[in-house]
Amino acid sequence: MESINESEYTFYMQKCIELALIAKQRGDTPVGSIVVKNGEIIGEGIEGGKTKKDITYHSEIEAIRDARKRLHTSDLSDCILVSTHEPCLMCSYTLRHHKINVLIFSLSVGEIGGYSSKFKILEDESILKWGNPPKIITGILEKECRALHH
Repeated sequence: MESINESEYTFYMQKCIELALIAKQRGDTPVGSIVVKNGEIIGEGIEGGKTKKDITYHSEIEAIRDARKRLHTSDLSDCILVSTHEPCLMCSYTLRHHKINVLIFSLSVGEIGGYSSKFKILEDESILKWGNPPKIITGILEKECRALHH
């Protein structure tokens, strides 16, 4: 199981904020995500749904696509996903499908979130092929992530 210590949370979230700023500069929602394995960033994702006119270009999915391409596998069970925002329902399904072990995010997205909405995709244990739910850590650099929207 991939694990990181608390001092690394900030480092990884700062990288996500950098990616979110790129999205914002392009006219997209300011969301950035990374996938980490053994302390190395192996996937990066920048929100692109508006500029690419395709809702599936969420930063979490882009980070997972990048990691899968680099690792040549769809099994990311020994990986961590870090994102400025809580994964939406679509992204949460993708995280579970690829068996992400740990999720770190800053801002909740409410009714469309896979953790904070009534649809607890990130905590669901009833779909056996998904395995165990990821460990979830929230609120890292929350003030800085909120500032992305101003």
